[in-house]
Amino acid sequence: MFMRMSFTVAVAGASGYAGGEMLRVLLGHPEARIETLTAHSSAGNALGEHQPHLRSLADRILAPTSPDTLAGHDVVVLALPHGASGAVAAELAQRDPTTIVVDLGADHRLSNAADWEAYYGNAHAGTWPYGLPELLHAGESVPTKQRAVLAEATRIAVPGCNVTAVTLGLQPGIAAGLIEPLDVVAVLANGYSGAGKSLKPHLLAAEGLGMAQPYAVGGTHRHIPEIAQNLRVAGAPDVTISFTPTLVPMSRGILATATARLVPGTDPALVRAAWETAYADEPFVHLLPAGQWPTTAATLGANTALVQVAVDERAGRVVTVTAIDNLVKGTAGGAVQSLNVALGLPETLGLPLDGVAP
Repeated sequence: MFMRMSFTVAVAGASGYAGGEMLRVLLGHPEARIETLTAHSSAGNALGEHQPHLRSLADRILAPTSPDTLAGHDVVVLALPHGASGAVAAELAQRDPTTIVVDLGADHRLSNAADWEAYYGNAHAGTWPYGLPELLHAGESVPTKQRAVLAEATRIAVPGCNVTAVTLGLQPGIAAGLIEPLDVVAVLANGYSGAGKSLKPHLLAAEGLGMAQPYAVGGTHRHIPEIAQNLRVAGAPDVTISFTPTLVPMSRGILATATARLVPGTDPALVRAAWETAYADEPFVHLLPAGQWPTTAATLGANTALVQVAVDERAGRVVTVTAIDNLVKGTAGGAVQSLNVALGLPETLGLPLDGVAP
């Protein structure tokens, strides 16, 4: 493993929620030097017009997003709409293949091109190393984790925020052979920042502050094949999942309740031990004491995932609840965590563990 200390960063899509959160997290990283910031329709504006909370970068002018502008940095972060990262990344690869490119969008997450085309509707851009260091890999007496794949990676595909929450909730049971993967149900409460900054009537405060509303119902959400992909990596031969996200009146956060059938004959006492084993040494994924339940407030602003597991013996199901900040552990924090691994830096460097309360 090599260690690269100070590194320069360009962030494409700096005016959006994901790009802005990436900048906020990088500002707390002792080795990151933020250089170029780019945008599309906001090019030519000062960053402070779009991210007024980032006072130390408020006067930076947003450049147009192009390979010419992004080239020449140690790290390039692509916080672009789905379908836009592939072409930019391909041109960057031709210019300097040693540049580390981190894609916060979906373009390079899926390993199956047919899944990509079915859910996203255009050509697959290819598959990159997956940016979830805690992802369990089946096939060993003690499962390995994704951080071994990320070491010295020059391309990182950051997971979807919902995917991170559901995967962290369920994978210990899959890897231990305790839960069945063919009747998984996940229902999520999601903050509005996960929908981005687009101006749509149902995303306006006048509409959203007074209601909870489901979206992408009935197997249509684009994160479904990614969740299934992760659970297969963890040891599931096949996966069937019913996935329903719901927008609730909060700006950020995900509370994911995911359940699966307990394998017949399994001693319920083994369940908690599997989750304890999976996350015992993880700096950011914390299994809470029995009886204490995760809340989104406890993860606000932190790269922490809080997990709880219980057995519903009457229903024969394992119930998991996972809370994350969708913009930190679900996006920018997870990206920096994976980047630290790729650079050979301490995995926790520059990342907040503690939330903001009240």
